[in-house]
Amino acid sequence: MADLTSAAFRKSTRSANGGGNCVEVADNLSGIVAVRDSKDPAGPTLVFPDRAWKEFIDSVR
Repeated sequence: MADLTSAAFRKSTRSANGGGNCVEVADNLSGIVAVRDSKDPAGPTLVFPDRAWKEFIDSVR
């Protein structure tokens, strides 16, 4: 299990001001990227290898 104690989660700059249905991403961790639901920050977190996350973002763009 990944240690997320130093994770700095952030929302996309494109998220609506009201919060809405957003995800938060922590990309400040060594070798991994963590993703969670902004409405449930204490809930489950998905963790991806940073290379896989970069490939996902590149594909979305």
